[in-house]
Amino acid sequence: MARTKKKNGADAAPMTTSQMLGSLLKSARDIMRKDKGLNGDLDRLPLLTWIMFLKFLDDLEQQREEETALSGKKFKAAIEAPYRWRDWAAYPQGITGDELLSFINSDEAVRADGQKGPGLFAYLRALSSSNGDNRRDVIATVFKGVDNRMKSGYLLRDIINKVGGIHFTSSDELHTLGALYESMLREMRDAAGDSGEFYTPRAVVRFMVEVTDPRLGETVLDPASGTGGFLVETYNHLEKQVKTVADRRRLQDDTITGCEPKSLPYLLCQMNLLLHGLDAPQIDPGNALRFKLSEIGEKERVDVILTNPPFGGEEEKGIQGNFPEDRQTAETALLFLQLIMRKLKRQPTSAGRPARAAVVVPNGTLFGDGVCARIKEELLKEFNLHTIVRLPNGVFAPYTSIPTNILFFDRSGPTKEVWYYEQPLPEGRKNYTKTQPMQFEEFKGCMAWWAKREETDQAWKVPAKELLDAGCNLDRKNPRAKVDFEHLPPDQLADDILKKELRIVELMREIKAAIGASA
Repeated sequence: MARTKKKNGADAAPMTTSQMLGSLLKSARDIMRKDKGLNGDLDRLPLLTWIMFLKFLDDLEQQREEETALSGKKFKAAIEAPYRWRDWAAYPQGITGDELLSFINSDEAVRADGQKGPGLFAYLRALSSSNGDNRRDVIATVFKGVDNRMKSGYLLRDIINKVGGIHFTSSDELHTLGALYESMLREMRDAAGDSGEFYTPRAVVRFMVEVTDPRLGETVLDPASGTGGFLVETYNHLEKQVKTVADRRRLQDDTITGCEPKSLPYLLCQMNLLLHGLDAPQIDPGNALRFKLSEIGEKERVDVILTNPPFGGEEEKGIQGNFPEDRQTAETALLFLQLIMRKLKRQPTSAGRPARAAVVVPNGTLFGDGVCARIKEELLKEFNLHTIVRLPNGVFAPYTSIPTNILFFDRSGPTKEVWYYEQPLPEGRKNYTKTQPMQFEEFKGCMAWWAKREETDQAWKVPAKELLDAGCNLDRKNPRAKVDFEHLPPDQLADDILKKELRIVELMREIKAAIGASA
């Protein structure tokens, strides 16, 4: 087993290798399968996540406590005794069975120190940042959306002991766990089926972050964070720009924000960001659409927005009422698009660049009329919609077959022309699958084209005036490609189908008449 060295040369906790970690988590999940309170990975993953969350937090706290002691400052604990992992979970022969379940679940319980007090979840949910530690608010919000569904305290103790074997004490180990955690998120998405709309393929996320290129000092938002893919990729992108202690503080405290109202993805998002190095993620647990659009002012605006908002959903009347009367719709994607436009700062960013956004939208947003056309008219007239990347079919397969696009726009002025780039499928491929998803390398051609734009077999441009004159239909086909029946607007598809059906009816009549004549 490999070992890490502390700065003073002493041996630190043994490192958990990727193989050991995978085996350890598999064992934990096998134990969970025996419990009657859990149904599938949608129950198992959150349970494993909150247990890992508390172990990770305690390892981080002990590390910080040592660092604070060396600097001669007083340490402020996010979680105090006897609720720290080391107090109730670290000893393998510690509390178990009904006693453990009572300590975790009950409003009042006998604690590890033998005294009566709030149960673990009750204590964690009541934490607040009044001591100046923002992590307390994060912990409280996380555990307000968490339940322990395990029925057996003995099986729960076995899982706690397994997780106790993970040491969150080195960057290599965290990277290993981060990679493994992402594979667990994918499995959860697979188990979620229709409710897995909060996952965006890593290749698409990374491409959007790379070409939008957030700079340190700019504020970044994902108003539909899901499990945190865009925010993690943004954090990794910005971390490379850190040069000083002040840079590090700016990245940690004033840069990355998100919004996720569903309790499961919210918990996963927090854990994902913590694992990747963001100490106190600022994720709002409410619906990003709950504020009146007209009341969002400059101080609520941000420099960069990167997101894949949910589409196909329907918002309630109360939420729709937050939008202008002529822009109200139940379609979630269109409400989010309006919010994103409103949330971009009007002034240039600290890096001297216009505020900008990259947003995944379904094909229907491109050709939609009515409310949709009015929103796109504002987008073309008030923003610079400089690029639309048309993603190949099946990027989100097998979870949705809806064709998708990425809109890139900024605050540099009205749109003069829109560049389209049709991202091709790899040679010899007809679709993507769960086992063969899109790879980041496939975007290399688009990224090379991005800086030096010219018309090619994949790229073409359309003047904004032409789009406005056409009722803001942005669904423009590649002039050098063969006609793609699947991408035709619904009314045209319906007409084509109707014509074919009518022709079939005519032919059937002719056949029937011919049979009657020969009888």
